[in-house]
Amino acid sequence: MDRNTVIGFLLIAAILIGWSYFTAPSQEEIEEMRRRQDSIRVAKALEDSLRQIQIATDTFAVADTGAIDTKEVQATEAARPSSEHLGIFSNAAIGEEEKTTIENEYIKATFSNKGGRIYSIELKDYKRYNGEPLKLFEGDTNLFNLTFFAGNRAINTEELFFETRINKETGLDNLSTSENTAVAISFLLFPDNVLNDTTLTDTLAETAHRSYLEFAYTLHPKSYNLDFAINFVEMQNIVAANTSYINFDWSNTTPSQEKSLRNERSATTVYYNFLIEDIEHIPERRDDIRTLNNQLKWVAFKQQFFSSIIIANQSFLNAEVETKTDPECENYVRTLRASLGLPYENKPLHQINMQFFFGPNHFNTLKAQEMSFEKLIPLGWGIFSWINRFAVIPVFNYLDSFNLNYGLIILILTVLIKIILFPIAYKTYASSAKMRLLKPDIEEINAKFPKKEDAMKKQQAVMGLYKKAGVNPMAGCLPMLLQLPILIAMFRFFPASIELRQEAFLWADDLSTYDSILDLPFSIPFYGSHVSLFTLLMTVSTIIYTKINMQMMGTSNQMPGMKAMMYMMPVMFLGIFNNFASALSYYYFLTNIITFLQMFVFRYIIDEEALKKKIEANKKRKITVKKSGFQKKLEEMAKQKSQRQKQKAKR
Repeated sequence: MDRNTVIGFLLIAAILIGWSYFTAPSQEEIEEMRRRQDSIRVAKALEDSLRQIQIATDTFAVADTGAIDTKEVQATEAARPSSEHLGIFSNAAIGEEEKTTIENEYIKATFSNKGGRIYSIELKDYKRYNGEPLKLFEGDTNLFNLTFFAGNRAINTEELFFETRINKETGLDNLSTSENTAVAISFLLFPDNVLNDTTLTDTLAETAHRSYLEFAYTLHPKSYNLDFAINFVEMQNIVAANTSYINFDWSNTTPSQEKSLRNERSATTVYYNFLIEDIEHIPERRDDIRTLNNQLKWVAFKQQFFSSIIIANQSFLNAEVETKTDPECENYVRTLRASLGLPYENKPLHQINMQFFFGPNHFNTLKAQEMSFEKLIPLGWGIFSWINRFAVIPVFNYLDSFNLNYGLIILILTVLIKIILFPIAYKTYASSAKMRLLKPDIEEINAKFPKKEDAMKKQQAVMGLYKKAGVNPMAGCLPMLLQLPILIAMFRFFPASIELRQEAFLWADDLSTYDSILDLPFSIPFYGSHVSLFTLLMTVSTIIYTKINMQMMGTSNQMPGMKAMMYMMPVMFLGIFNNFASALSYYYFLTNIITFLQMFVFRYIIDEEALKKKIEANKKRKITVKKSGFQKKLEEMAKQKSQRQKQKAKR
């Protein structure tokens, strides 16, 4: 074996070792594979159980002493799951569903003994758009299931009937919180009496009669929070010994609460907070499913104005979250689902403590939870969020403390914003006045260089005119850019403000959604099936403002393409804002009206004759401007381009 062969074998070995190292599964991937294997075992167990149920329903006995109604026997046997299906919990599959309601000042929570689940949540201080009680979810639209293995069978708590226990302090006749007293309700799931079952071990037989699974709920006074604990008591010999985590599945098919289903769907999704990372969410306008392998602190089912949040005292091991929409269903917004991995230790008493939050997306209410829930409210990102959080919301809440009508509050807020922006608006108008005074000179330059190949010369002549006159063409653009963040911040603030929900002003019966002065018998593409008067007023005022502004700037003849685009934008806004919150259209309409008033004020403040004399004096001055290297390079490139165009024209 020569040296080249030895080197070849060594290289091959190194490649194989490196390949094995870099393609080895990570710990997260190993956990995911283990989870998939567990899911396969669950599916197999369910398949075997269904097979046993079919066998049980096909076989029944008839007594020798008399005839028995076969239909009644079949119904009875079909309703009784076989012991093979649920094993030690088979007796818990038979029962009658009972509901119990507890409440405090804010929420009314109804529970079902079937599955020990939350049956419905009603927010007492809020109503649906049609005046009905506002329930975040109710009945079978709320999936609530804990899955674990016992006796090689997958046990799903949603199939089983629990026993109800209510704390002794309140008793069955008083299920409301008092000023200092909470209400606690528990649901207990007991295994069957297995003392006569010879297939089970002696240890299991001894402990089964005092083992139970408990779902414990506690509602405190004046709180949107509901404590939730899962307690495994003496279940170490019943739950599979190799269990390290159990799955908790929770999903809501959220009912429509507002007038505009379209707006609700554009604001409803799943948010989740990683334990050591920031908050993320599935985009609102997308149906998606995500597998999250890292630990999480909470998962939120966020609707337009309300949220249902589950919070871990420690952490969830992992999760799978999903959003799904049925576009043909007009009564429900979207299905939101979370499958959470809960840590489990096989010991005599294992507790898993969690908490639910069921409440409004009110900024201060969410912030008071001190868990970053306020980030559920879409106030924008970066500077837009800062403007809303630290300026708009505090001022809005201060004005709200005077119990004013919200239409008046928006008016005052708009005036305050325009006062703050007054210096910027003044500079914008002054720059427009200067540009308007230079319009004859610019038209003269345009006439001097009519050809396209002289575009560079024309541009240089215009820039020279600006320098001589002491006018900065960008002076009008910069103030507009400074106002833009506030305009965008308002665009995010009003549609997300629950304070405006169901608040009437003038012809609008709800400032949080669209106003309608005419409902059409048909739907117009890109517009809708109603006519919003606030949107029409905003559009008309925007067109008028655009026309006045272009006349002041003197750009109507210079840039006809720009002119058409400026008039098209308000028309586009007409279709977009027709379905938006009427408070937003009302705010933009007020902004335009106040801007018109400012223009009239500026006409009296700014003496255009004195300004014209100043410009003429500046023109006569000799100004030596040193060109920067960058400017020289741009001019050289422009000259080369002009020369190439002339050469092409000669050909």
